[in-house]
Amino acid sequence: QELLRVMRTIDDRIVHELNTTIPTASFVGKIDAGQTCKELYQSLTDAHTSRERIIKNCIAQTSSVVKALREEREKAQDDVALLKQLRKEQTKLKLMQSELNVEEVVNDRSWKVL
Repeated sequence: QELLRVMRTIDDRIVHELNTTIPTASFVGKIDAGQTCKELYQSLTDAHTSRERIIKNCIAQTSSVVKALREEREKAQDDVALLKQLRKEQTKLKLMQSELNVEEVVNDRSWKVL
């Protein structure tokens, strides 16, 4: 979650980025706004792609851990520590899945602003 928070900085600062990217009337000749906007667009696209890939990778890894713990749980139904670990991993999985929804909202907001 901390990594995602840091990686979402570009989205959190999109208005600031646009304000510093698009030149005022006095700077129109000195800055290529088209190129700068294109670079901002590429940075945003790259950030969204990498975050989605990271989240989906975490979901896949946690899903496999949950699956393995479920299989172990079927064999040892009385193991309280195993049940506790399974619940912890299931909670982590749900949290990561909800991050995909958060990511969608963040991305939509950034694209609307851009």
